[in-house]
Amino acid sequence: MNASSQSPLVVHYVMDPMCSWCFAFRAPWQAMRDSLDEHIEVRYVMGGLAPDSDAPMPESMRRAIEDTWRRIESDTGTRFNYDFWRSNTPRRSTYPACRAVIAAGFLAADGRAHMAEAVQRVYYLEARNPSLDETLIEAAESAGLDRDEFAREYAGERVQRAFADDLAQARRFGVGGFPAVIAEDSSQRPRYALVAAGYCDTDTLAARWQAVRAAFEQHRDIG
Repeated sequence: MNASSQSPLVVHYVMDPMCSWCFAFRAPWQAMRDSLDEHIEVRYVMGGLAPDSDAPMPESMRRAIEDTWRRIESDTGTRFNYDFWRSNTPRRSTYPACRAVIAAGFLAADGRAHMAEAVQRVYYLEARNPSLDETLIEAAESAGLDRDEFAREYAGERVQRAFADDLAQARRFGVGGFPAVIAEDSSQRPRYALVAAGYCDTDTLAARWQAVRAAFEQHRDIG
């Protein structure tokens, strides 16, 4: 691809694979991705909901999160496997899953996207615990990655540094919740626009994206 064919647009998807609203956002987000020009770069940014912890999740938090799942089901039609709460000892720890997504990105093209989907699948549909390393390794295998290669990358310093960069990027964007979609236009000096802050449906996301693109193009014409 020559430089003249490259788009100056980048779409940043700030998320956490264990965020239930991000799970509900799968269809709108995929529809937007499918609509993008092939030269527009998509970057998955791991925002990180909850730091590493081996402590069992308090009962009050378990009830609150399960209630959130039920509200999401009611509002969006997204289905969850509630066996998770009976089959596991949940932890309030999403950083391992975020690092797993980053590790996959080092090992395969579009690895972050595929691994985020794999974590969501094992968590929300298969009722397995993605706070555990073994679950994440198995999810990586299901996403087509070599088990041993993934395990080495996942435990390495490169992933730790990249995750710190992602957390810093999310802070610079001012993201306070997930999912968030932010567009960047680097045609002159970098300009950013918020496409989505929190869940929205497919039609709303598409309309917001078109409005952002039009605003970027108008700015270029004026500039």
